[in-house]
Amino acid sequence: MERIAHGGEGIALHQGKVVFVKGAFPGDEVQVDILESKKSFARAVVHEVVHASPMRVAQRCPAAAAGAGCCDFGELDPAAEISLKKDILIDQLRRLGKVENTPPIQVVDLQPNARWRTRVRLGVDSTGRAGFRRAQSNEVISGEVCVQAVEGLLDGVVGPQAPAFTPGAEVVAVRDDEGNRHVVEVRRAPRGRRNEKVTNVIEGSGLATQEVGGVKFQLPAVAFWQAHLAAPEAYSEVIRRWLSLAPITPRSGVKVVGWDLYGGVGAFVPAIMEGIGVPAVVHSVEASHQAANAGRAAFKEVLSDDDAHAVVFHPTSVERALDQLPEPDVVVLDPPRIGAGATVVEAVAAAAPAKVIHIGCDPATFARDTATWTRSGYRLAEVVLFNAFPGTHHMEAVGLFEPA
Repeated sequence: MERIAHGGEGIALHQGKVVFVKGAFPGDEVQVDILESKKSFARAVVHEVVHASPMRVAQRCPAAAAGAGCCDFGELDPAAEISLKKDILIDQLRRLGKVENTPPIQVVDLQPNARWRTRVRLGVDSTGRAGFRRAQSNEVISGEVCVQAVEGLLDGVVGPQAPAFTPGAEVVAVRDDEGNRHVVEVRRAPRGRRNEKVTNVIEGSGLATQEVGGVKFQLPAVAFWQAHLAAPEAYSEVIRRWLSLAPITPRSGVKVVGWDLYGGVGAFVPAIMEGIGVPAVVHSVEASHQAANAGRAAFKEVLSDDDAHAVVFHPTSVERALDQLPEPDVVVLDPPRIGAGATVVEAVAAAAPAKVIHIGCDPATFARDTATWTRSGYRLAEVVLFNAFPGTHHMEAVGLFEPA
């Protein structure tokens, strides 16, 4: 294997054809099973490792060893993980983002790199046993626990002592910032979609308490929150630092206007307010009414009567909200894995904010959005790569965009 591709596949050249090999790392010599063969490329999986790369170690995750799709980098030396992810991000920014001069990439390896995941969504098999799904399959592998889960999260949920759940359902387990565990059942959603309607609370209240920036949020256990226990404050620190690099002057009125797009409960709002450092109003846009209501309740507890309107929640899609918001001075956006897309990026750029902080959990879609920012008159000034999903090919990229 010569190098690594986006998605964590190894890349080899065979008779002039690029071969993407799932389960292979640079330096491996492997025998493969071909799954798909086209004129210019092929896809394969490892059949046997003939000579192992120096990067390869023994599988660290029992669930992945049994075939689950949780830790696809479970056989990769953690010391090599960051450099491979950095190479992937640089490659995506150059090829898809059309960034000729990539700014120096700061790398933050979030700790811990095991027992870091505070929320897990499991499948339930026909016998009622919960477990992780096999890679690229709906098959449930019960009985083995993934090393990502924080200590105690899955005790009595996965394994021989676990109760029987509703066959075909999904089980969500969460450990919140107060140490409480919440275990709930939801109906299984169609492929590619997410169900947030709880059908059965098995343990806990079903309302997780999470804290960041001095604000406590109470949100349904099934609602979105950053998976790595250190991620919310780590991302917030970057937002605070970048927004405070230079004074921000309001273009209209007496307060700086910030947009918090795809904002969830408003977890990044405290960092936005602190980074701006002067009187400001932040408009947080979130399609989930549950999340927006949870955010509204949280800020009501911490804001004085004089500042009651400093945070305004808009429970609608970003696309629908953009032409209803006052012109922004700064924008923070944290879109889903599919990215913000050209329509949103172009609309935000047309509003001409002085600073944009874009958080992306997929390097390819982050790079495509970067290309749109560039076409729309912005430049990528700084980038931070967070290894926020250790043991997997996933990563988080955070970029600061400024007018070119």
